[in-house]
Amino acid sequence: MPRIVGVDIPKEKRIEISLGYIYGIGRALSNKILKIANINPDKRAKELTEEEVARLSSIIQKDFKVEGDLRREISANIKRLIDIGSYRGLRHRRGLPVRGQRTRTNARTRKGPRKTVGVIRQKAERTVTKESGTEKK
Repeated sequence: MPRIVGVDIPKEKRIEISLGYIYGIGRALSNKILKIANINPDKRAKELTEEEVARLSSIIQKDFKVEGDLRREISANIKRLIDIGSYRGLRHRRGLPVRGQRTRTNARTRKGPRKTVGVIRQKAERTVTKESGTEKK
């Protein structure tokens, strides 16, 4: 399993696809990197020589921001938005969609699983009736 920029890439897949396992590299950027490194995109990752792996690693490290550096930059950008109090920062802070999507329905990815309020109210009502000694039927 070749290791590029600290990430083990799958050896059975084509190198064009395998590079996509590195955070910050998609299909288009993968093809661009392979063109610069002069490597056939149809080649399997296990067929790469040590020299080709070293060439890929050096190109990615030198020219592109990937993995830890990219994650750090993105989190710093979000923190900056929150600190300056922009609308986008407030949406990030509240865990709501940032780019203008509707929230009345949908938005479950950002908001998390539904919280059913009715169940909570019924539990609270039961504890109140038990404490007062009257049984509600």
